[in-house]
Amino acid sequence: MLRGFSTLNFWVDDVEAAASWYAEFLGIEPYFNRSGPDGRPAYIEFRTGDRLAELGFIDRRFGPPGAGEGGPTGGVMHWHVDDVEAAFARLLALGATEYQPVTEHGPGFVTASVTDPFGNVLGVMFNQHYLDMLAS
Repeated sequence: MLRGFSTLNFWVDDVEAAASWYAEFLGIEPYFNRSGPDGRPAYIEFRTGDRLAELGFIDRRFGPPGAGEGGPTGGVMHWHVDDVEAAFARLLALGATEYQPVTEHGPGFVTASVTDPFGNVLGVMFNQHYLDMLAS
């Protein structure tokens, strides 16, 4: 069911500061930016590594309830799947609990995540970029 690593997302309090820090660290600028409904930066993304994997930073106000409260936030690793709703339903049927519901983020980008029975967050995603990379 899991085809390959697609996107790693981290929750941050300051998207602009994260963009600046990671641009310095990676030596590249983010290739994608999206503002929230209030016009403030809500998401930035870099493509990095041999397969141009996506590394994204999301404003914590759009995160799941309780994400990062009282300590490090960790991240959500998203694996590409062909059918997010089916993968999400299967994970729930196997005893996982919803962390984030199935959410479309724009054409070709749909995510969902669960907490597995062992307390780990697992993300699934339909990601057109992943499919484009496979084709090339």
